[in-house]
Amino acid sequence: MKRVAAIAALGLAAAAVALAVVVSIENFPRGLTVFACIVLAVAAAWWGLLRRGFARGLAFAATAALVAGAIALVVLQGGLLENLLIAAAALLSLIAAGVVFRAHARLPSARRPERAVLIYNPRSGGGKADRFHLAREARARGIEPVELRPGDDLRTLARNAIAHGADALAVAGGDGTQAIVAALAAEHDLAYACIPAGTRNHFALDLGVDRDDVVGALDALVDGGERRVDLAEVNGRVFVNNVSLGVYAEAVQSAGYRGAKLRTLADTVPRVLGPTGERLKLRWTDSLGQTHCSADVMLVSNDPYRLGRVLGSGTRPRLDRGVLGISAAVPGDNKSSRPQVHQWSARSFKIEGDGAIAVAIDGEAARLDPPLRFSSRPSALRVRIARSHRGASPSASLPESPWAVIRSLAAVAAGRSGNSLGG
Repeated sequence: MKRVAAIAALGLAAAAVALAVVVSIENFPRGLTVFACIVLAVAAAWWGLLRRGFARGLAFAATAALVAGAIALVVLQGGLLENLLIAAAALLSLIAAGVVFRAHARLPSARRPERAVLIYNPRSGGGKADRFHLAREARARGIEPVELRPGDDLRTLARNAIAHGADALAVAGGDGTQAIVAALAAEHDLAYACIPAGTRNHFALDLGVDRDDVVGALDALVDGGERRVDLAEVNGRVFVNNVSLGVYAEAVQSAGYRGAKLRTLADTVPRVLGPTGERLKLRWTDSLGQTHCSADVMLVSNDPYRLGRVLGSGTRPRLDRGVLGISAAVPGDNKSSRPQVHQWSARSFKIEGDGAIAVAIDGEAARLDPPLRFSSRPSALRVRIARSHRGASPSASLPESPWAVIRSLAAVAAGRSGNSLGG
């Protein structure tokens, strides 16, 4: 199956490139006009995002006009069908490559818990717990369900479950809820299962839990496999995904963020990054020992994310490296220069500041007094994952570079290589 998919991925990619070359030659130099419209549209959109009021509206109108112009040029040049074919071939090639690099980890067997407890938030993810009858499904599997009601303290519920003999904890809720229960499970060295009943379920994605199989995730505490993964903390508070500083963190502090996320983010960008914006006053040292006094955006994650890749972008290939992933966009030397992006990993990291710092911890708003001390907690958490789920991140078996992807596809197509994670 993987060999067929590899052959298809290479063939479709070659067809897309060949057709793109032919179309470019036939339409030269008209195709350059389309490209120029797209570049200008992106520039206008970014310029508008940093402004407010009339200037923003004018920039977005220009963006729309440039995009419409690019589409009109493609149609008028008679290349619409060819461009659709190129896009379709490229998309199908990516899908086939995804099949080749799809990982399914073989996890060691683990003893079934004697008293497993599921703590669920019925309001998370638009009411997924009730929609999928999680309490009933948990009881059918011998798992005791405990509902998190308004006014309840999650930590108290989890500690009570442990005090009454729970030897495994599952939690159905958002990533902030997952972090709290995971921290307590790690503290008592209990098995833990992530039930993807939140809105985005980023932790579940990187653990290899099927986010579309909420009920099936409960089987992790029936006959699931087990592995250890890392946790991370900032000033003693555990997080499973990341801590953001900058634009996103400032937006999350707004009372209206949950009801209008995109609008709140759009209003926050000019306030932080615009010409009259107030830059974050943070002091930190990068991997080369250079000290910085500001940052537009910072992200400190529990193990590094793969960023800027076509396949697997925005996911963490591994959750057991025992390091933090650190990314920072630093303002240029002047307003017209591009920001510099720094990325590295470390066991610990510190950020200084002159006052309380706005952060988003696993998407939850908070303000922490400096210094912010980040550290990794290697192999702190015993995670159980259902046998029917991957048990590995989408990017776990993806090569690091495009050329490495092509070489790996060629090796699989020739029958010389397989998936190291199995499946």
